[in-house]
Amino acid sequence: MNKIISDTNFKSQKIKSYLIKKLKNIKLKTNMSIVIGGDGFMLKTLKKNTKNSRIFYGINSGNYGFLMNKFSKNKTIKNLTKAKLISIFPLEMKVIKKNRVSKKYLAINEVSILRQSRQAASLEVVSGKKSIIKNLISDGILVSTPAGSTAYNMSVNGPILSLNSNKLSISPISAFRPRRWKGKIISDKSVIQIKNLNPLKRPVSAVADNVEIRNAKKIVIKTNKKIKFNLLYDSNRSLQKKIKLEQLRKEIN
Repeated sequence: MNKIISDTNFKSQKIKSYLIKKLKNIKLKTNMSIVIGGDGFMLKTLKKNTKNSRIFYGINSGNYGFLMNKFSKNKTIKNLTKAKLISIFPLEMKVIKKNRVSKKYLAINEVSILRQSRQAASLEVVSGKKSIIKNLISDGILVSTPAGSTAYNMSVNGPILSLNSNKLSISPISAFRPRRWKGKIISDKSVIQIKNLNPLKRPVSAVADNVEIRNAKKIVIKTNKKIKFNLLYDSNRSLQKKIKLEQLRKEIN
C-alpha cells in the first residue's frame, strides 16, 4: 500500500488531496511513501523510518526543497513511475556532558557545534588518532554529509561534495584563530571527535540537523552505514544533478 505523508500547511494538504484522487487506479511500488512538505519535513520523516526499507518520493511545498521534487499537475504522476533511486547514509552524533553520554542522534545534512554564549568557542578536532586542528577559536564548526553540503555547509563557505564521493566536509564557522583555516575534507569512514577545550567559560551546543544538545564537552561523529535512506528523484532533476549545478554556480561566483 502506498502511503502519503503530508505536512499540515494548506499547500501540502491541497497537493495531498489531489494525489489521493489521481492515484486511486495507479499501481506504484508497494513500499513507496510520498512525502509532501519542505526539506525539514522530509528530514523529520526519514528519521522516523530508520528501521524499515521504504523508499521516499518527496514533493516540495516549501521554499527551496533541495531534497524534494517539484510538483506539477501535468508531470508528477508520470514522474512517480519513472523516478530513480538514490541511497544516502546519515551521520551519528554522541555527546558527552560532564561524565554522562547522551543517546545517539542522527543527522542527514550536518552536525554543527555552536557557541552557546557571547564567548567564541575553543575547539580541538581529531579524526581517528590524527589531529585536524588543535585549537580553533570560532563561532563553531560543522561536519557535513554530501547530501547536506549544499545546505548550512555551503553558507559557511564549505566545499560542495559529490554524492558518491564517500567524503565528509569539516568547515569552521566564522573562524577567529587561525583565520586562514578553511576546514578539511575527510573519508566518510572517519570517526571525528570534537572537544570543547574550555567548557566553563566557553560553552557550546551540538546540533544534529535540528536537534540541539547544550553544554557539550565532547562530541563524537561518524557515518552510520547500517542506516540507509532510499530517496526517489525525477530523472531530469536527480539529487546528483542538483549538487553538480550548485558546484557550477559556486565556481562561477
